[in-house]
Amino acid sequence: METMQYSLNNPFKESKAPETKTGIYDDALKLGKELIEKPFLGGGEDRIRVQHSKNRMTVWERIKVLTDEEPNITYQNWGPNLDGASIVTGILNIKGRDVAVYGHDFTLRAGSMDATNGSKLARLIQMAGTHGIPLIGMNDSAGAYVPAGVGGLDGYSEAFTALRKISGVVPSVMLMFGFNAGGGAYLPRQGSFMIQCDGTFFGLTGPGVVKSVLGEDISAEDLGGPKVHGQSGVVDLVTGDELGSLRTAIRLLSYLPDNNHSFAPFYPTSDPVDRFIYEEDILFRKTFNSPTGMNTPFDITLYLQQICDHGEFFELQPQRARNIVTAFGRIGGHVVGFLANNSAVSSGQIDIGASRKGTRFVRFCNLYNIPMVFVEDTTGFLPGRDQEHNGIVLEGRKLLDSIIDLRTPRLTLIIRNAFGGAYATFNSYFTGASMVFALPTARIAVMGPAGKEYVYKDEITNVQKEFLANIKKGMSEKEAAATRDAKLFEIGQRYEKELMNPKEALSLGSVSSIILPGYTRNVLSKNLSFLMSKYKPAEMSGPQREFE
Repeated sequence: METMQYSLNNPFKESKAPETKTGIYDDALKLGKELIEKPFLGGGEDRIRVQHSKNRMTVWERIKVLTDEEPNITYQNWGPNLDGASIVTGILNIKGRDVAVYGHDFTLRAGSMDATNGSKLARLIQMAGTHGIPLIGMNDSAGAYVPAGVGGLDGYSEAFTALRKISGVVPSVMLMFGFNAGGGAYLPRQGSFMIQCDGTFFGLTGPGVVKSVLGEDISAEDLGGPKVHGQSGVVDLVTGDELGSLRTAIRLLSYLPDNNHSFAPFYPTSDPVDRFIYEEDILFRKTFNSPTGMNTPFDITLYLQQICDHGEFFELQPQRARNIVTAFGRIGGHVVGFLANNSAVSSGQIDIGASRKGTRFVRFCNLYNIPMVFVEDTTGFLPGRDQEHNGIVLEGRKLLDSIIDLRTPRLTLIIRNAFGGAYATFNSYFTGASMVFALPTARIAVMGPAGKEYVYKDEITNVQKEFLANIKKGMSEKEAAATRDAKLFEIGQRYEKELMNPKEALSLGSVSSIILPGYTRNVLSKNLSFLMSKYKPAEMSGPQREFE
């Protein structure tokens, strides 16, 4: 009788095919796939979970916000471990434009820098300058990689040099994420613009070192948070979170050219340039017909909203020196840079902070062929001990020089006050303005209301003498003072009517023409279109002036 054979093996299970020996080519393909996938893995799942627990994205997630298209990642396997050396570099297509992008991978060595990825970053920056494309940097780095020794410092030096050499060649937008110190703070500030979101820090060093060296107990937020850097002007924009920073960068990029020999993107507009702006007329009517009359302050951004295409403009450094407003906008499809006095803050007087803010913006527009519109409403430069001791003459001179050096088409619109040195500085014909316009409310004079003391000096002296004589004659002091004040008021009214208006400037050709409220968008658009049709974008040339 035949013995039955039993087995625990599943008879229905497919038998494995005999293993075939792979060749050199197959091994190479396997290695290639591993190398391609390795940078995308970062520091592994655990490190990615830690990143997410801090409400931070990974570098790859940030890239996906910037573009829906597949990124072209460059130099991906640099580093001793072939893992990308904690920094990702690539070329992205952002709304149809090629943009060079780098981002620190904090899941690998806390995004720190060594000589290897310093060279990697420098190569990307140089590529951006060579091919004339903008640069976006996503900074999330603990600084130099200490175990790399001097190599980490060399890496930063190489990146510093590359970024400085493309300054003025292509614009760059730097985003601050996480906790950045040392070189991680210096490098991004070399860029054109910086954006920092809440819950982040960057500075020369962290609170721990400050406490151990100086004995100061301070939080990261108070040492180098967005509120600190937003008010000092170290960063240009502050957002609520990483997503806000990334989307703000995309919006800012829409106003910037690719390089210093091209125009910023022109977007045809469906907003008619020849429409009458009733809101503009209402704004000025309510402002100047109020009880405080021509001394009534108003927020100049309400006016910018009226003249820009669809009311949209992009303000820079809104947390700092609000007595002057710097913003990009479009008029008739053309990108323009606005430099506008804001009487709602400090009467629009130009102080040290406003001078620095304005100088940087004007110089950027000059480098990148962006036309400018100056909206003037200021009583002058702010005097006083603090201003003089901290260098208002120097900073005001920088603003003046930046305006004189401006080579792009530039228009000036005088809304109300244009007195003294501020008038002479703020893009007058004689500092190179293409056209100068004024509203009928403009008050163009050597001095403000105090000027009557000089123009009508003899009359005012006689009024004071009459006041004393009336008292001697037995008139009560109250009655004599009322008589004196009435005559002084009449002199003041005469001064404003005769001299604080646009008539003299118009007669001298210092003002091209008067524009009635409601028509400024139309006039600015027509003149801007004409000037831009004759302007050829080019890189800066000619002698380099002293100072900034």
